[in-house]
Amino acid sequence: MKFGLDRFLADPALRQPLRGRRVALLAHPASVSEDLTHALDALAALPDLQLTAAFGPQHGLRGDKQDNMVESPDFLDPVHGIPVFSLYGEVRRPTQAMLDTFDVLLVDLQDLGCRIYTFITTLRYVLEAAARAGKSVWVLDRPNPVGRPVEGLILRPGWESFVGAGPMPMRHGLTLGEMGHWFIRTLKLDVDYRVIEMHGWQPDAAPGYGWPLGERAWVNPSPNAANLWMARAYAGTVMLEGATLSEGRGTTRPLELFGAPDLDARALLAAMLELAPHWLRGCRLRECWFEPTFHKHAGKLCAGVQIHVEDAAYDHAAFRPWRLQALAFKALRQLQPDYPLWRDFGYEYEHDRLAIDLINGSELLRHWVDDPSATPDDLDALAKTDEVAWLEERAAVLLYP
Repeated sequence: MKFGLDRFLADPALRQPLRGRRVALLAHPASVSEDLTHALDALAALPDLQLTAAFGPQHGLRGDKQDNMVESPDFLDPVHGIPVFSLYGEVRRPTQAMLDTFDVLLVDLQDLGCRIYTFITTLRYVLEAAARAGKSVWVLDRPNPVGRPVEGLILRPGWESFVGAGPMPMRHGLTLGEMGHWFIRTLKLDVDYRVIEMHGWQPDAAPGYGWPLGERAWVNPSPNAANLWMARAYAGTVMLEGATLSEGRGTTRPLELFGAPDLDARALLAAMLELAPHWLRGCRLRECWFEPTFHKHAGKLCAGVQIHVEDAAYDHAAFRPWRLQALAFKALRQLQPDYPLWRDFGYEYEHDRLAIDLINGSELLRHWVDDPSATPDDLDALAKTDEVAWLEERAAVLLYP
């Protein structure tokens, strides 16, 4: 298959509309061609393209920033001599001075198919800025590595944030190019927008189910997105950022496992199985031990659970990571009602709302976990209504039948 970048590099006809126009690139470490050349270097080498600026999202153009709210500075690229502007530093929206450096912005970002992954919020912000400034935006499309499944509650009005770009569920099932079309429709933006589509993407095909496993190398789009297995679990395990449990940062398998020093992992798994065994399908869960070298519980031995989605037991259609992680919270609350589960700290520039609520786009998930009378069927009913509504809404922007 061919990603948007590779088609753009190989076909001069695709680039012809850009002749005589100043071009900028929004990219990160995973913005690489089929032969692993970074998009910035590949585009700069094209004789028919005038590259005048570059932009980096959260974690930076080089991906050097490890954690949330660790900002990247602007700098001058030492090889190509162009300014590189940070959209996760002093600003998160491009300023007029930044917009003045280009006519067309190429966006080449590997997404993970999850609402809270901030690259889609950055896409929204640049589309809004481009609409105001009369700039063009082209997305060089890439796979949604977790394919087309949809899961989770839709973000409620008033809960927009840098991890909540709009009213979509946690697992949205769109590519970045499709997401751009959805933003334009939803926000009623008047912007010159184009997608350089992929060729040959098969989101329902084994073994990758969204990612061309065995055909393309995986490059971390952010420091803790280490592999496809993390991407599959992420729509659930990302909620751990709002909890006191470790999500495995500081280990070699971040966001594929969770735990804490005071957790009884065996009892937790048993409680999860008793509460909602059908929410555990499509994967295998394993009791494990780990000691984070940094972040939550650094240097302490944690008992935990690893989510395995890399072997023959993986069932793409059945696996529901958001429900699985919600169930782990619910089981822990049942076992230890007074467990200090929710982390209260500044999260993605928000200081007056709990991170778990920002991540879920409302208080509904937290209230369900904390309500002793609330059942898995209650959450299922809420989520299924939202999921069906989203499936109908997103149909209008799908580019890959």
